[in-house]
Amino acid sequence: MPAPDAVASAGRKNTTQGGELGDNGDPRRENARMAGRFTHVIGFDDAPFDHVHRGDVLVVGTFYAGTRLEGVLSGKVRRDGANSTRVLARLLRRSRFRPHLHLVLLQGIAFGGFNVVDLHELHDEIGVPVVAVMRRRPDFDRIRRALLEQVPGGARKWKLVEKAGAVEPAGRLFVQRAGITLAQTASAIASLCVTATIPEPLRTAHLIAGGVARGESRHRA
Repeated sequence: MPAPDAVASAGRKNTTQGGELGDNGDPRRENARMAGRFTHVIGFDDAPFDHVHRGDVLVVGTFYAGTRLEGVLSGKVRRDGANSTRVLARLLRRSRFRPHLHLVLLQGIAFGGFNVVDLHELHDEIGVPVVAVMRRRPDFDRIRRALLEQVPGGARKWKLVEKAGAVEPAGRLFVQRAGITLAQTASAIASLCVTATIPEPLRTAHLIAGGVARGESRHRA
């Protein structure tokens, strides 16, 4: 895929990047979040696909309680489509893990190539903070050109990238966020990095998605 983890923007920035945290009917979850403990986290990544592939792309989510894997979700998004926010929201709303969920991590802001996630809409839909995690600071000029010149509906997708807000350093990674402060984000990521610089929910989702799509996981996680 064309480096979706690099899709980001230097757009607007505020304290929580999307508003205050809502309790969504679960006082225990809200108490944990208010105390800065994001212990129940799901991480999403998409599967690799061939350059000529058209159609749907597998997306895998892994749910963690602390550093223990508790479950796996999966769905499909359209290659370079516009349904990633809707698909993720539906998966989370229907999941048995949702009542316990504190935080959603995304491996970049786009899945299936340039199917860009609306971070703030997803946060509003599920009432849980959402963070897009990137290894490197993105090349905005290259991303904008690719979207506007090569991708159907690219102008709308670029607006979603800008809407997501500023790309900020969080430890050795970079993030865009909705419904969570930068300090909380950095703390949550640090607590979930066990064997790599990438949080375990994202690392595991990456391995599972690659293994399912290719028969064996490849590349670093």
